Amino acid sequence: MDITQEQWWQEAQQDSNAVILDVRTEDEWNQGIIPGAINIDIYKGQGFIYQVDELDKSKTYYIYCRSGGRSGQACNLMQQMGFAKTYNLVGGIMEWNGPVEMPEEK
Repeated sequence: MDITQEQWWQEAQQDSNAVILDVRTEDEWNQGIIPGAINIDIYKGQGFIYQVDELDKSKTYYIYCRSGGRSGQACNLMQQMGFAKTYNLVGGIMEWNGPVEMPEEK
């Protein structure tokens, strides 16, 4: 489900079950992330499916990418895999006005 950044961030902060998921490439990830995010690159195809399948399906996923396209795909894929609550950040990190931090080395 697509939601605005204000709603996305507010709900992610208030939700004790929230997981912020960044589906961009490692290069994009290294340019800055939304605080608390984990990274699983959707371009890894089957590798993305394997990694996502290991996540807890009972949690709520707040998903973003660069502009909202890949994260929208990730939401659809994850719903097909049995994840009930996935929220896409409209506009992605390009339109993000919230906090950004540099990721720690992987």
